[in-house]
Amino acid sequence: MMDFFDALGLLLVIEGVVYCLFPLLAKRLAQAAIAAPPDRLRFGGLAAVCLGLAIVWLARM
Repeated sequence: MMDFFDALGLLLVIEGVVYCLFPLLAKRLAQAAIAAPPDRLRFGGLAAVCLGLAIVWLARM
């Protein structure tokens, strides 16, 4: 359970850095996500999940 909270904290740090340092980029990315078709967002989410699982798996080897 501690790993989950570590990962959640790291996610918040990374997201906070993006909003803090690149607010206009964050707005453009949000607008692009709104304009994107749902299938494209679903595929991007699935790709992110697979990449994240691969990184965690490799880090724990």
